[in-house]
Amino acid sequence: MKFYIIAGEASGDLHGANLIKALRSGRSESVCRIWGGDRMEAAGGILVKHYRDLAFMGFWEVLKNLRTIMGNLRFCKSDIVDFRPDALILIDYPGFNLRIAKWAKQQGIPVIYYISPQIWAWHSSRVHAIRRDVDKMLVILPFETAFYEKYGMRVDFVGHPLLDALQQQSGTLEKTGVADDRKVIALLPGSRKQEVQRILPIMLSVTPLFPEYRFVVAASGSLPNTFYQPYLAPFPEVSIVEGQTYNLLRSATAALVKSGTSTLETALIGTPQVVCYAGNAISYAIARRVVNVRYISLVNLILDRPLVRELIQQELNTRNLQAALADILLPERAAEIESGYAELRHKLGDGGASDRAARLILDFLKEKA
Repeated sequence: MKFYIIAGEASGDLHGANLIKALRSGRSESVCRIWGGDRMEAAGGILVKHYRDLAFMGFWEVLKNLRTIMGNLRFCKSDIVDFRPDALILIDYPGFNLRIAKWAKQQGIPVIYYISPQIWAWHSSRVHAIRRDVDKMLVILPFETAFYEKYGMRVDFVGHPLLDALQQQSGTLEKTGVADDRKVIALLPGSRKQEVQRILPIMLSVTPLFPEYRFVVAASGSLPNTFYQPYLAPFPEVSIVEGQTYNLLRSATAALVKSGTSTLETALIGTPQVVCYAGNAISYAIARRVVNVRYISLVNLILDRPLVRELIQQELNTRNLQAALADILLPERAAEIESGYAELRHKLGDGGASDRAARLILDFLKEKA
């Protein structure tokens, strides 16, 4: 069986890799041609485009890179035609994937969406295009089932694949080149250049205010370590690690985390966190007018209450970040967050999401055959 799978960012690469393993389990003849990253390739996918060449963040960045995006769409369609897959599997990344879904549906290619776009947060009108163009929708957040039901669309909740991904990995932080017995605070500034440029300097600004802790930056695999050096140079006591994000979080007493999937990863590992976001001013101004959710972090969205502190745009400054970090370092506050994290894990299911998704995909294709 031949699958064409498209993921446009690091989290999609992680979940796509586990889905590929599940799809190929006992079926080594299955071929997966992919847009994704190193994890999906290591799982057996044939890499066409790496997500680092696709990551354009925000309205303004998309407009600036529109010619590149349109070129990628043309190339993707041509490549799918040449490959002739049995099914197209799309992983989140809606700006690109929904356009491909519309085209693929017109070509008669079965379209399966794994990990719904966050249309419940903004641009919910896209649900009509999904109803038209997507043959099978698999969702990973519990409230998404009710959202789609409002529009007369049946979807399958498979649980969150992060539960499985985290169970597969264990370990502690390896040596960072600094001999230091202080407790660790993790800094996760994001995986895109624009994110790191805006968020890391503010995170670093609080490090001298907590001399009793050691700060460690989790570098993104999509960015070279040299990219971080100008930001870290004024802070020689701050170290950096690559490919150890989960181990870093397991070893950390607290974390400062850029809004996104990393907030959920941090919660499932159990590390108290402050959620940080600072985007392009134009993009954020537009987003404020169209986003219709109360919280920016998945943790708070799923729990439907503000368990973790969110610092957004102008609120993300040294003074506020210092106060928020000091708060989660208090034992009573850390215990409150830990209790909330336990509730979160329960809401996200009992594991097995990747295997469940693969089974539903294969059963669906058998029914269509």
